[in-house]
Parts: sequence; structure tokens; C-alpha cells
Amino acid sequence: MTPDLSIDIGPLGLKNPVMTASGTFGYAKEFQTLLDLDRLGAIIVKGLSLQPSKGNPPPRIVETPCGMLNAIGLENVGLDRFIKEKVPFLEGLRAPVLANIYGTDVAAYAELAERLNDVEAVAGIEVNISCPNVKQGGVAFGADVHTARQVTQAVRAKYRRLLMVKLSPNVSDITQIAKAVEEGGADAISLINTITGMAIDIHRRRPKLANVTGGLSGPAIKPVALRMVWQVARAVKVPVVGIGGIMTAEDALEFIIAGASAVQVGTANFVNPRCTMEIIDGIADYLREKKIGSLKALVGSLNVD
Repeated sequence: MTPDLSIDIGPLGLKNPVMTASGTFGYAKEFQTLLDLDRLGAIIVKGLSLQPSKGNPPPRIVETPCGMLNAIGLENVGLDRFIKEKVPFLEGLRAPVLANIYGTDVAAYAELAERLNDVEAVAGIEVNISCPNVKQGGVAFGADVHTARQVTQAVRAKYRRLLMVKLSPNVSDITQIAKAVEEGGADAISLINTITGMAIDIHRRRPKLANVTGGLSGPAIKPVALRMVWQVARAVKVPVVGIGGIMTAEDALEFIIAGASAVQVGTANFVNPRCTMEIIDGIADYLREKKIGSLKALVGSLNVD
């Protein structure tokens, strides 16, 4: 039996549920000699802003037990250089490409979305609402129901293809934020982004990151991510994409059974650049073993009775 791994994420059909997480896969070209990019369900490139960004000063990465802290600061080439320098390579890929976008005010998100409408190589956008809203004292857009809905509505008004919103876990009730972006017009919701953390050099008595705090990712956050995906999948009607510590096919399957239609693989790409290929094969093997003909039958099949 050859199981059907295809899945729909809003208006976008994927041949399998395995995506690469933004910020962990560069602009895809960096991995072209390491794996078959065309086998991926989708590729999400580095977070993109209107203007180029150098990000935070180093040191920007610290290894932690079962994970890593990063304070890269969303370094990227900016929209113009992305279109000129990165898109020509992306146009030759068979896997759908999504652009992750961020801004410091609603107008920046809307402008990015509007300009990406004309980039045919980009099949959709993932909106990062974990970024600071400069007009509200630096509070993240995703920390407030109103601002989360507002930025989603602004992007929806300007963008015609897949609109997915990426949620921050650094909130009191993630289901309320999920409902707000669904109401704002999101086709899908991805979660979770990194959890804020820090590390200290006890000999120098200084933070190990120049930015002091950073985002924790990797297997350490998987139980938290899994719980939040389960909660959000029950609270909204749009597809949910699970992120957080996915290293193996078994990890991915947990998220799918909890209610995720697809998954994103992030930190694992640094450890094993071919892990996405292994996860795709492992999901297919599981479906064959369990005699499940279609991935869709597995989504949200968790039994909690």
C-alpha cells in the first residue's frame, strides 16, 4: 500500500505534511546539496522585512540541554534583495515556497503582503506576530487579541494567496489569540514560535547572549508545543501547523494525532540536515504499518476518553 500523504493547508495543497521552519533553512539554496528540496511538503524561508536587517550582535546562539537559545534578531536581506537575489532560485523548485514576514507596525506587514502578491514563486505567507509593535511600547503583536486580529486583517486585505499566522507561546491563553487571527482572515495557524529564555555565564556573571534573552527551541519545548497545538486545533476551524522540537517521524506523528494537519521542522535541521527526508519516509512507514490509507484520517485522531 502506498499511503496518501497529501494534505490541504487552506487553499494550498501539499504532497506531504513536512515543512521547514522559518529561520532554520536559510533561503533553501543552502540545503540543495544535502537533500532533495522537491520532496518537501513546503519550504518556509527566513523571516523577511521591508528593509535589510543585520539582526542582533553576537554571540547570538547558545546550546542548552535538549535545545538551543537564539537571538539572531531576524537578520535578513530585505524584500528588494529577496526578490532580486533569492527568488530566481526558488522559482525552479517544485515544493511550494512560503515567505515568513514581520514588521514593527501594521503598515509594514500590509506593504510586505501587497508586494509579495506579485511574486509568483511565493505560494503563501506566514505572518510572524511575535515581533514588537513599536507603536505600543514594544509589546508583541501576538501578545494581544486586538493587535493579533488587526495585523491579520491588514495582511488579508492585501494578500490573495495562503495566509498563515505564526503564534507566540509567550501568552496567557493561546486559544484566544488563535481565534482572533482566524476571525481576522487567516487560512491557517502555525504554532509555536520559540519560548523566551536566557542563559548565564557564571564565571563572568554575564548573559551568554548579547541580547540577554533569546528564543528557546528544540526538543525541550516539544511538550509545551504539543499541548498548545492540541488546544488550538480544538478551538479553531482552520488547519493548524505544529512546530516545536520535532526531530523524528514519531515527533511529527504526535503533532498530527493531536490535531495538526502539517508540521514544521526547525532546530533539527542544524543537527541532521536530512531529517526532513527521514520524517517524510517515517510517516509513510507508520501509515503502512497501521494500514491507514490517508494522512487526513490521522489528523486529530487523539483519543482522550
